Amino acid sequence: MPCLALIVLTETAAEAQTVTPDLFSSRRASQLTPSDSPLRRTAAEANDPLASPRLPENEQPAPPPRTGPIPTYGLPAANGAADTGYDSLNRRRKQPKYYPAQARPKPPIGPGSPPRPAIAANTPLRLSIPPSASAHKTPIPPAMAGTIAGQPPRKRLKVDDDPFGAVGDYAGSFLIKSAVEVSAGYDTNPGRLAVQQGRPLYVVAPEFLAVSDWERHALVADLRGSFTGYTSNLTPNADGTPLSAPLDIDRPNFIGHVDGRLDVSRDTRLLAQGRLFVSTDNPGSPNVQAGLARYPVYTTVGSTIGVDQSFNRLQVSAGATVDRTDYTNSKLTDGTSSTNDDRNFTQYGGVGRVSYELRPGLKPFVEMQGDSRVHDLRLDRSGYARDSSGGYAKGGTSFEFSRLLTGEIAAGYAMRDYADPRLNRLEGLLVSSSLVWTATPLTTAKFVSDTTITETTMPGTSGVLTHIYTVEVDHDFRRWLTAIGKFTWGNLDYQGNPRRDKIYTLSGEAIYKLNRNVWLRGTLQRGWLESNIPGNNSASTVMLLGVRVQN
Repeated sequence: MPCLALIVLTETAAEAQTVTPDLFSSRRASQLTPSDSPLRRTAAEANDPLASPRLPENEQPAPPPRTGPIPTYGLPAANGAADTGYDSLNRRRKQPKYYPAQARPKPPIGPGSPPRPAIAANTPLRLSIPPSASAHKTPIPPAMAGTIAGQPPRKRLKVDDDPFGAVGDYAGSFLIKSAVEVSAGYDTNPGRLAVQQGRPLYVVAPEFLAVSDWERHALVADLRGSFTGYTSNLTPNADGTPLSAPLDIDRPNFIGHVDGRLDVSRDTRLLAQGRLFVSTDNPGSPNVQAGLARYPVYTTVGSTIGVDQSFNRLQVSAGATVDRTDYTNSKLTDGTSSTNDDRNFTQYGGVGRVSYELRPGLKPFVEMQGDSRVHDLRLDRSGYARDSSGGYAKGGTSFEFSRLLTGEIAAGYAMRDYADPRLNRLEGLLVSSSLVWTATPLTTAKFVSDTTITETTMPGTSGVLTHIYTVEVDHDFRRWLTAIGKFTWGNLDYQGNPRRDKIYTLSGEAIYKLNRNVWLRGTLQRGWLESNIPGNNSASTVMLLGVRVQN
């Protein structure tokens, strides 16, 4: 009360204080101006052009140029610094943030090893590990898994081109692969007779392959054989005339060779080969005697020794060959036997080849061969002197175009002169090729052609000039299921004789691969022999089912 009286009675007029809502507010003062503060500018004041500060005319920014923004040169501070640690401005790098369960980049595996690739921004998030990534995994050592810190990355293994092929075993420094295939079926005309006689058959075919694993030199042994047996003999003619085929038509077959290479220097190599061939005359051949009890077996043993020299892109090869052919005696149906010594001979010869690599994958060549055949008997059973000399010359090229078309093709001329003047010169066009076309990763086409000059026992006939052509198509429906189609045709020219034969063979084959060690095979084959001599035409159908066991 005294204070109020003093204020009323004083001469100086007292000014009243404006009461605002925040005057008695309990909030502490801060730099943030409340929305109801009288010090906050109203919307009208904020939009008043007279109340807003303006820059002087000489300090206002220039309008943007018509050519675009002015470029800035140089690099900003801390540009190019590492992703971890501090930059040149002593600022700590911000670590990336990841969502829960998001895949994170792994740190480098160790010094000297490249860092793992970073996860791209557009990579979908992997919220969890799929069960197949960790389920039923056989534990392996960390060194094999490549999870040891500082371990260099392991070399990636080569892709297995044949996942169902034989693996083989190592014996010292040799890789050895072996197999045996057993088949059984039916042949409608095993003797290739004009009047067919069908018989069940079985085939046993063993194989052996040994390859050296040396840094220098090489040694390869490839041995393949088969035996074709029939459950019963053929039936003789009812009128007593001898058959044109043996009664016992079982036939063996073997082809094997051992190849060696001795690397004298980088450009000089010594080559050697030993070979063995065992077979019989083909069914339906005119060389098969009438009235035989079984086929006579012949063997050919030979060897080649040569040298291979390279002069930059020029390669020269030369070698000497020798081969010996022997026939067993022929057993007749009447119990007697006849000799085949007049068919035994020794062949001496030499072969040379010059090739030049024009470009990678293209290598033309010229090859020449000459030989001389000396028979054990001067005159054969028909009184002809069969000793002869001859050879061939051919030119061609080997090529490899982007691994799609590879192989070799050549053409030339072959000839042979005989000691007996009654035998004409045997000559003709020589064609040899071996082409492989990879049409697709699942389909492969092959073309093989060959020309041979063989001996004959037909009177007045110099020899047989044989041309054989084969087209084969392989298709993999699956890695474990393969179908093979093959067509073969050929011409047999009996020079000095009016006989001309043509052969055709069409076959289909299916292979089911259970695993690397067991395959199942089915074969259906149809063959024809057409001759211009009446009574010599024949046809046959062969059906086989078999199993192959390999290692």
